[in-house]
Amino acid sequence: MALELKVPEVGESITEVVIGTWKKREGDGVALDEPIVEIESDKATVELPAPAAGTVAKILKASGEKAVVGEVIGFLEPAAAGAAPQPPVTAAKPPAGPAQPAAGSAPAARVMPAAARVLGEAGVSAAGVAGTGPGGRVTKADAATAVAARPTAPAGPPATRPTAPVLQPIAAPGSRQERAVLISPIRRRIAERLVEAQQQAALLTTFNEVDMSAVMALRARFKDVFQERYGVKLGFMSFFVRAAVEALRAVPQVNAEYRDPHIVFRDYYDIGIAVGGGKGLVVPVIRNAEMLSFAQIEQTIGDFARRAADNKLKLEELQGGTFTISNGGVYGSMLSTPIINPPQSGILGLHAITERPMAVNGQVVIRPMMYLALSYDHRLVDGREAVTFLKRIKDTIEDPTRLMLEV
Repeated sequence: MALELKVPEVGESITEVVIGTWKKREGDGVALDEPIVEIESDKATVELPAPAAGTVAKILKASGEKAVVGEVIGFLEPAAAGAAPQPPVTAAKPPAGPAQPAAGSAPAARVMPAAARVLGEAGVSAAGVAGTGPGGRVTKADAATAVAARPTAPAGPPATRPTAPVLQPIAAPGSRQERAVLISPIRRRIAERLVEAQQQAALLTTFNEVDMSAVMALRARFKDVFQERYGVKLGFMSFFVRAAVEALRAVPQVNAEYRDPHIVFRDYYDIGIAVGGGKGLVVPVIRNAEMLSFAQIEQTIGDFARRAADNKLKLEELQGGTFTISNGGVYGSMLSTPIINPPQSGILGLHAITERPMAVNGQVVIRPMMYLALSYDHRLVDGREAVTFLKRIKDTIEDPTRLMLEV
């Protein structure tokens, strides 16, 4: 008996999904727990594993189609325990007409009913069609390929050409084609949340700049021993995560949430780190960042980045968060105004490090500088708090020993 392939639960409150890439086609064999199809929700992409070893018998929902949780999107024919592969079976007599094999020809491999119908309607013989299905069966796709490859009938006598010359239009240089690509659920959700943030919060951005000399010198001094001991590189992000925690402690409004008629303050710090995933920008969350060491932060971020590239992040890792850090500097951004991730009240934007002339103790010197941007919800964060927050970030990054002493 064929097994149903159903859309699994992909997260709380998610009822509708989009069918992603089918990794198997009809007739393909599959092992137990081998991924068959990707299921895309507005928060994450999950894979549907095979409930048993067998053959994909039927696909009911094509890639790009919508489905609901629990809906049957295909069938799997399980393999019989210990059964040996069956030899090809000679097809039953096909309908009379052009699709019949020519007299004296060898019987064709088994022709699936849908394939026989396609061949019969097109007047193509099944005898010369190679089957790619199990046991050499001719599938509907094989039939369609054979129909498309058939020789065309000779054209009739050409129409009388006019004696006057016909001017041909000159084609415009270059391509002017357009491609319509279906919006993925994650991309759609990103768009919705960005518009929601603009419409429901009083957004404002304030800026500062930070001298990265001290952090860069510290990294250069300890990067080798750090990687040898912890198996991960010492990056800039761990410094900014720790600095953000200290700044959030000093200015708790930025870590709070506007929940009318209340402002909800938190005594924990779940820091979201914006990373580019296979399906778009995602923000996995470092839980209780205030309790983690530099090495634990770097290990967590590295793991997030690897799994985001393969769409392997878990749904619960993308939910929650009290504050977000977005590093546009890795793409070369010099300055930007990041948009908060609702219902959070603040987001810190990092940018590219560039050498610039700076006035230091009355002297012009070249320093590696980075612009910082804090976008915040002005409903609960005033300008004074926002400037104080950024100044705290600047002070701790320019003197990273403050992070160790928590001063």
